[in-house]
Amino acid sequence: MKTMQLGDTDLEVSRICFGCWQLSPKFWGEVALEPWEEALKKALDIGVNFIDTANAYGDGHAETSLGEFLKREGLRDEFILATKFYWNFEEEPRYPDTRYDSILKECEASLKRLQTDRIDLYQIHATDPLTRPDEVAKALLKLRDEGKVRWFGVSNQNPEVMRMYQEHFRVSSLQPRYNMLQRDIEKHEFPYCIAENVGVMVYSPLARGLLSGKYAPDHVFDDPRGPEPLFSGEAFRRIVEGTEALRPFADKYGLTIAQLAIRWVLTHPAVTCAIVGIKTVEHIETIAPAADEDLPPDDWHKMAKIMDAASTEALALT
Repeated sequence: MKTMQLGDTDLEVSRICFGCWQLSPKFWGEVALEPWEEALKKALDIGVNFIDTANAYGDGHAETSLGEFLKREGLRDEFILATKFYWNFEEEPRYPDTRYDSILKECEASLKRLQTDRIDLYQIHATDPLTRPDEVAKALLKLRDEGKVRWFGVSNQNPEVMRMYQEHFRVSSLQPRYNMLQRDIEKHEFPYCIAENVGVMVYSPLARGLLSGKYAPDHVFDDPRGPEPLFSGEAFRRIVEGTEALRPFADKYGLTIAQLAIRWVLTHPAVTCAIVGIKTVEHIETIAPAADEDLPPDDWHKMAKIMDAASTEALALT
């Protein structure tokens, strides 16, 4: 597995990051932990050294499960560990809370659940409109001085917000959504990150399965994706047609559609790694080859054109 330096940090991360959002029963149902734990072991064998989670995934369930596994197997020091804070999920409905006391409290809770003494990358999950950046910085810098957090990042932020934070603490990474169907961040976020040496760890490289290439046009989703416009009806069929049009490229490089979609994401020069939600050994073994090399520019653009057309037509059908 190839690695790449994450922004200005000293973290040399694998180009595939093991994501943990799948341990959120509210979104994905119950995930069997034994196959997931075996997948983590296999990921390490393959060379995946980077894990991303969040305190809100399963309202602490993902961090707890990961912490118990790493402690039991003695593997904490084998992985670079990233987590996120933002939501106050102790009350319903949950709400954003990045106040000073809340950050300190949530960090201690994450450390406890993860059964570790430090977090390698601590990320703000989204923008809290009610907390000043200097208050956020005060908490983060305290955590860094105490050795509990090594580097800071943000998720789902635009350049304006990142610039605001940068005046108070160093933002070393951005975690945005990016895939062949959702490319808006190429316009502003990616140029900013390249210019400012901010590492980029993208999530949803398969667009929550739309780019996996494994669904028939008449597939019915019986999970929370089902009611969403692009996951049903004529719009979904048009997306499937688009992914099928990518098959000659997949065959050319000896890849599956899913591998091709992830390789397409990793080819962009702004992207450090792609976060993939892994549930089984077979899944990580299948996904890993996507990171072996980049796509040639001509094929990257041809694929982008195919999926841009599919996306535009699908959205018009919703």
